[in-house]
Amino acid sequence: MEFSQFPRHIGIIMDGNGRWAKKRGLPRTAGHKVGADVFKKIVRYCSSIGIQYLTIYAFSTENWKRPREEVGMLIKLFEQYLQEALRDFLNENIKVFFMGDTSAFPEELQKLIRDTEEASKNHTGMVLNIALNYGGRAELTRAARLLSEEVKSGKLTPEQITEETFAQKLYTAGQPDPDLIIRPSGENRISNFLLWQSAYSEYVIMDILWPDFKPKDLDRAIKEYANRNRRFGGV
Repeated sequence: MEFSQFPRHIGIIMDGNGRWAKKRGLPRTAGHKVGADVFKKIVRYCSSIGIQYLTIYAFSTENWKRPREEVGMLIKLFEQYLQEALRDFLNENIKVFFMGDTSAFPEELQKLIRDTEEASKNHTGMVLNIALNYGGRAELTRAARLLSEEVKSGKLTPEQITEETFAQKLYTAGQPDPDLIIRPSGENRISNFLLWQSAYSEYVIMDILWPDFKPKDLDRAIKEYANRNRRFGGV
């Protein structure tokens, strides 16, 4: 795939599963099942075309407000995906990392998360960040708390807190900021996703629901990104 500029790091806000199901007279959970299959296909595709980092927004801190049945189904889907990943997905040399407060999930899911990270830690291919019970504000609060603890213990002075030291306390420490963030479903919102990291990201809003998202749509977003002039505040 030849483009004038190619993103190292892509973020995707998976959106539109419920609306996709509603349009078809199906329960919202049906949309999430199809969306999970699309997720796996897009992860594999990103890895195959040379994306180095992929961050997927799977479950936000606000998603707990959804109906209990829907939340339960999402947790079951996460468990099913990770069980499959431990069986065969990890053979594809993808390093999996989880972002967010996963302690809020059932112990079985927490164990699968730990096992998946451990099983893939030595992989050298694409890094897949899965944001579970993640919120950008919560991430920034966590980083501030970690820094304040270091100041309190004497490991750090307030004057030593810089953008660089702050970034090292984020979940994405050591990773490049996302070049491109894709939001299917046509919604024009950040939705509390990567608030710090997306300061200069290029957003591509696509009028397509996530269950209908295909590799060709990813190509289209990358092409739009490649045609933009990224000035990072310069001229």
